[in-house]
Amino acid sequence: MKKTGFDNEKYLAEQTKAILERVAGFDHKLYLEFGGKLLYDYHAARVLPGYEPTVKMQLLQRLKENIEIVICIYARDIEAGRLRGDFGMTYDTACLKTIDDLKDYGLDVNKVVITRFKAEPLAIKFKNRLERKGIKVYLHREIKGYPADINKIVSKRGYGRNDYIKTEKPVVVVTAPGPGSGKLATCLSQLYHDHKRGINSGYAKFETFPIWNLPLRHPVNVAYESATADLGDYNLTDPFHLKAYNKKAVNYNRDVDAFPILKSILEKIVGTKRDMVMYDSPTDMGVNRAGFGIVDDEAVREAAKQEIIRRCFRYHWEFMLGAEKKETVERARELMKEVGVKEEDRSCVLPARKAAREAAKSPGKGNNGIFCGAAVELPGGKIISGKNSPLMQAASSAIINAAKHLADIPDRIHLLPRSVINNIAALKKEILDSKTESLDLEETLVALSISAAANPTAEAAVKMLKQLKDCEMHITHIPSPGDEAGLRKLRINFTCDAQPTSNYFLR
Repeated sequence: MKKTGFDNEKYLAEQTKAILERVAGFDHKLYLEFGGKLLYDYHAARVLPGYEPTVKMQLLQRLKENIEIVICIYARDIEAGRLRGDFGMTYDTACLKTIDDLKDYGLDVNKVVITRFKAEPLAIKFKNRLERKGIKVYLHREIKGYPADINKIVSKRGYGRNDYIKTEKPVVVVTAPGPGSGKLATCLSQLYHDHKRGINSGYAKFETFPIWNLPLRHPVNVAYESATADLGDYNLTDPFHLKAYNKKAVNYNRDVDAFPILKSILEKIVGTKRDMVMYDSPTDMGVNRAGFGIVDDEAVREAAKQEIIRRCFRYHWEFMLGAEKKETVERARELMKEVGVKEEDRSCVLPARKAAREAAKSPGKGNNGIFCGAAVELPGGKIISGKNSPLMQAASSAIINAAKHLADIPDRIHLLPRSVINNIAALKKEILDSKTESLDLEETLVALSISAAANPTAEAAVKMLKQLKDCEMHITHIPSPGDEAGLRKLRINFTCDAQPTSNYFLR
């Protein structure tokens, strides 16, 4: 059973108070850059057990009367079809989803900024689509010489060329579907236009990681390094904070490296009004009270170590698919060694590998010589495994076995009628020209739901699937698209050995 290490209510109270104090210091106009994910912050939920993935939305709801939201998206990301790895969707689709999700929480978004716009065809198409939905779209052009040529940036030829976003509320939340979308530049552009209009607005950054008041090499902060190993990020003691206050604070390299230029831009914007907007360190700019929400340090340390293992598995998988660099995998392994963990410390790894060995001992016709295992750790700590067969892929087998265990259904009872499995297998082979007849997880879940309509036992198993949310799972092979989609929909934290199978590319 996972121990709770984070108090959401305490964090919400601390963070809300900090934001309101910050806006009061800037003539009641603050552009708040939201670092990390605005919605569904599953990384935070994994390393801070007890942290709710939607806690930021809860905070915005508390501030609802004082905020409006602006979403930034980089034009080239639209053109290139850049994907968000957590949801497997393009940035423009993620932008639309964020708008819909915010509306579900009672928060309207009617302003989107397309940044570094160069009249890209797909960006223009996306602009038209947003405007037809009643959303105002603003265009920010690329500034040559950014960020070094400060005189040009802070001028009519720089920020002055950008569309000015008219806002009414004291706090303007600036968010994006992912990194590199232009959130900071949008905030600074607004500061420039505001100060030209006599509005003494300010800037701050809503952050969660790294946690500035935890030790530099605390596992939670190391887990952040692991999560951004592909970007080359690393944590360090903020030298500006140390110099200004003689106190240690943790920040990360990109914020520290960018601070002198950012400070110069801010000084250029506000001129002599130094007291309105100046910071002495990048840590000062952040509004981050996550450390004050930690109530069990040992619990979050252990959770962070497990996340570091997960990340290493993920990077190795992406490396095998050609989507990640070898250096990223090596960096992730170094971080595992630093916190003293190995792959086998993830409790579901060895049972999954054992299941694969058992599959190899009794191969069935139709396995195509591929022997895979999967294991899922249930909420109470019990581990249930499954192996592939001519009927089901390993992930499907493990999930069916887990649902049966949770529903207290004897192993000898079959949830899926042979006729249903045979009909799906025939469809795959004879109509869809699939090279495998065995059911992936997505197909298995559909078949189980159909069976539940006439089978009370299957219905009982379906009801247990909700309990698998946030459970840990390991598979001994790269999952097929149907397995991966099914696991994501069940909200299972899964890892895999980077062993390819011929099934991976089968749809």
